[in-house]
Amino acid sequence: MKKKALLLIVCCILLVGCSKHTEKEVVHAFSKKLENSSGYFLKGDLSINNNDEIYNYNVEVYYKKDDFYKVIFTNVANQHTQVILKNTDGVYVLTPSLNKSFRFQSDWPYQNSQIYLLDALLNDLKKDKSLTFEKNENQYIFQTKVQYPNNSKLVNQKIVFNKKVYPKKAIVYNKNGAEIMVMTFDKIKFSNKISRDEFKIDKIIDINTSEEVKKKSKLEDVIYPLFVPEGTKLVGEEKIKKDDGQRVIMNYDGEKSFVLVEETADVFQEFTVIPTSGEPYQLMDTLGVMTNNSLSWSSDGIEFNIISDVMSKDEMIEVAQSITGIVSMK
Repeated sequence: MKKKALLLIVCCILLVGCSKHTEKEVVHAFSKKLENSSGYFLKGDLSINNNDEIYNYNVEVYYKKDDFYKVIFTNVANQHTQVILKNTDGVYVLTPSLNKSFRFQSDWPYQNSQIYLLDALLNDLKKDKSLTFEKNENQYIFQTKVQYPNNSKLVNQKIVFNKKVYPKKAIVYNKNGAEIMVMTFDKIKFSNKISRDEFKIDKIIDINTSEEVKKKSKLEDVIYPLFVPEGTKLVGEEKIKKDDGQRVIMNYDGEKSFVLVEETADVFQEFTVIPTSGEPYQLMDTLGVMTNNSLSWSSDGIEFNIISDVMSKDEMIEVAQSITGIVSMK
């Protein structure tokens, strides 16, 4: 009887001991997968919630050690394809259908959380000393803080691993606990055979896209933001004819003054790289460009640009997210 009791106590101690180290073991195993391979490829689905409207993307990621990243986003609704590329020349946001790219001198994707990058998820796990961990028969589940300096409303995330320590899902929440971004990983392949050629711009320009680009010669409707900071109002609007299209400039004055520009998007005859400052930013149905005093993006053949010297990035994002295809009153 004493032997059985002693054996039971030993088993309990072993189980408790294993339980204490499971969190570290899972992180260590995930870290080893990345360290033991010079690169990876993954496919998955990303959904973004903006005011109860859901935007869905098919996502492909190519990564090679020494700063090579390629992330391909294809909007499920309209097949609009854009690419974030990082190679030895810099960081690019490419839009093959418009035959153009923005180029940044940026430290993207470092310092920020990135829901679709495995190494960024690992960084969040390692940095958060107060993360929580639970497990069941089929999954390991972590809750961590996130770092999105351009959007302070995003505060934490859940990362779900399967028993083989492959991420299956990551969910980013706002401060109210609402799901804002969900990334579901369908395929992950660690590989030492990913070539640097995969990260050349020429290879991306030739990406096949089923998107049909319809060049717009005029703005059918002016779209006004549904959200404007308190104490700010529209005071002026000017329509300008371009060589091949139209532009509208709206001036908002008040405590949080800003300028909103809407214009027909230019489709370049030859591939064009436009140097710019700032960072790539995922905004609703498209990739945009965020700087300290501006936010620009293109959607459905229209280019938008918000410029302000007094608004925060959060405020610019809130205004941008309220500009939808639904025409609103002034």
